[in-house]
Amino acid sequence: MLNYTTKIEAAKTVGEIQQTLSKNGVRKIVVDYDSEGNPIALTFVIDWNNIPTLYALPCRWEGVLKVLNRSPKVTKANRTKEQALRVAWRILKDWIEAQLAITEAELASVPEVFLPYLVTSTGDTLYSRAIADQRLLPLP
Repeated sequence: MLNYTTKIEAAKTVGEIQQTLSKNGVRKIVVDYDSEGNPIALTFVIDWNNIPTLYALPCRWEGVLKVLNRSPKVTKANRTKEQALRVAWRILKDWIEAQLAITEAELASVPEVFLPYLVTSTGDTLYSRAIADQRLLPLP
């Protein structure tokens, strides 16, 4: 798994992501935390055609923990929630940087690359709405 040995704390990576997003048109960023104080999501605002548009990017670290636990390469010490959070945020950071490289090359706009995470009028992301309403998905 990408970044599975990282020692960089999740909070540091979240700060790096915030800096990267702010340099690419994001005007407001909010970090959501779990009850233990771990960062678990970013919500941010991008102007799309001069309209502030909300996006919600979760850090689904639980899946990372499952993979860490299954991998024989991963030491027992690295099979923890804390390591899963570190790895998940590093992967998200890499993904965000790749998406922004696409926008820098003018292959897509910033709102476009984050479109699945756009928060709709119901408070759901566009991706979760598409999954819930099969009519929005392509025909088989």
